[in-house]
Amino acid sequence: MPEVDPRAVRRRFERAAPTYPAASRLEAEVGGRMLERLDYVNLAPRRILEAGCGRGRESVALLKRYPGTALLELDFALPMLRRERSWLGRLRGRAGAAQLCGDFTRLPLAAASVDLVWSNMALHWAADPPAALREFARVLAADGLLLFSTLGPDTLAELRAAAGAARVHHFADMHDVGDALLAAGFSAPVMDVERLTMSYPDGEALLADLRASGQTCAAPGRSRGLAGRGLRSALRAALQARMRDGRLPVTFEVVYGHAWKGVPRERAEGRIMVQFRNRSH
Repeated sequence: MPEVDPRAVRRRFERAAPTYPAASRLEAEVGGRMLERLDYVNLAPRRILEAGCGRGRESVALLKRYPGTALLELDFALPMLRRERSWLGRLRGRAGAAQLCGDFTRLPLAAASVDLVWSNMALHWAADPPAALREFARVLAADGLLLFSTLGPDTLAELRAAAGAARVHHFADMHDVGDALLAAGFSAPVMDVERLTMSYPDGEALLADLRASGQTCAAPGRSRGLAGRGLRSALRAALQARMRDGRLPVTFEVVYGHAWKGVPRERAEGRIMVQFRNRSH
């Protein structure tokens, strides 16, 4: 799994909190597609953990779909959790949500305390994704569901080719994420991938969007110095060469996954058996 510098990631998202809603178009699109997948799942959760909630874009939809559920919004960037407390904010549906500031790898929740873990485009920002998946498994009740999206290795291929591999994040392959789910104790994970293309007026607009949404490079081995004029000019020229019909197309590989928490059974001789139930989805 590619590594990130968690302190750098947190600082970026703290700074981006005011501009994140307008700049995170990809997250909004993927979140909508994830909500559609719930149409095929037989689930009545009493408590939902929205892991990496950002500004809580999907919170209203989750509360509307599952009325009466307790929704826990969790993010490691405190400014992302600041919600509108006015009567208008309550009318928008967030009155049923509670906010938690915490890390995926050390969730401030009891074991088996939630029925659905929902995580939209956040797992690739975890310092230790396999540890995060183990924590998701720990807090899920038996027969609970994990539904998530993350970024795959073809993401930002155009920017990586223009700027160099050292200046752009690397993302985990779908098969590696599936293996990590199995290692965390989930049953028969279902993984699929799609490639979305977003277009920008030019390279500057792409870079501005990444900054405004907090998604600039936080790899441990990233360059810490300021980019000189020569490098910036070369990057602009390389991105300009990739323009098509007056727009810059940029690839995002989106990996979707869902998996159920197995039900442990203890036999008379003391051995633990894990039963995996088939679910409609």
